[in-house]
This record gives sequence, C-alpha cells and structure tokens, in this order.
Amino acid sequence: MKKGKLMIYWAATVLLSFGMLGSGIAQIMHHPDMVNLVVPLGYPVYFLTIIGVWKVLGVIAILVPGFQLLKEWAYAGLFFVMTGALASHLLHGDEGLKEIIGPVMQTIFIILSWYFRPASRKIIPQNQSMKLL
Repeated sequence: MKKGKLMIYWAATVLLSFGMLGSGIAQIMHHPDMVNLVVPLGYPVYFLTIIGVWKVLGVIAILVPGFQLLKEWAYAGLFFVMTGALASHLLHGDEGLKEIIGPVMQTIFIILSWYFRPASRKIIPQNQSMKLL
C-alpha cells in the first residue's frame, strides 16, 4: 500500500500544482477570464495579484524538498484560498459548474496531497521525536 499512497500523493500534487500555477499566473497577469470571475463577487482587481502570488509561492513550497513547516503553511494557505473561493461563489449565488468545479477539485487535490504526503515531507510531532533518539 505504500507505493499506492505515494502514487496518490504525486497524482494529487501534480494536479494541484498545475491548477494552482496556471490560475496563479493568470491571476497575476490579470487575464480577462480571471477578472470576470472575481470582480462580480465584489473583489478588487488587485486582489488577483495577491492571490496569484500566494498560489505560485505555495506550489513552490510544496514541491521543494525540506521546509516541512513551510509546507504545512502552504497547504493551509491554499486550502483557505480555495475554500474561500468556493464560499464566495456559493454565497454570491453562483451555482454554475464553471465557478464551482475549480475550487472543489483543487480543495480535493490539496487534501489528498497533504494526507498522502511522504514522511520526509511531514513535521515529526515532538512526542514522537524523542522515540527516534
């Protein structure tokens, strides 16, 4: 099962990375599709730059080896961004597949990637670190 968990981790992480990098770069560049997605929700256009930079930096943090604490923060940040996007669309009354599917799928990929990540990418709890000595 260890190989299966690793496969799930990498599949989810690759899908998460492509989605976040693609949308993050489009947001930084203020692509018209992104502008048309967030402005009706009441967010200013500059908010796209902030979210886009966070997404790109989050993906880098998740993919680079080491920095386990930074990875935890990156997963949390991406989770908050995607669930916030989902809540914004639902509370605004958007029920179309276009507005909902991205945040839902990315949230699933975030959870799967975080849950199935290898031990080398996790923080060792303090009570367990003593057992290793």
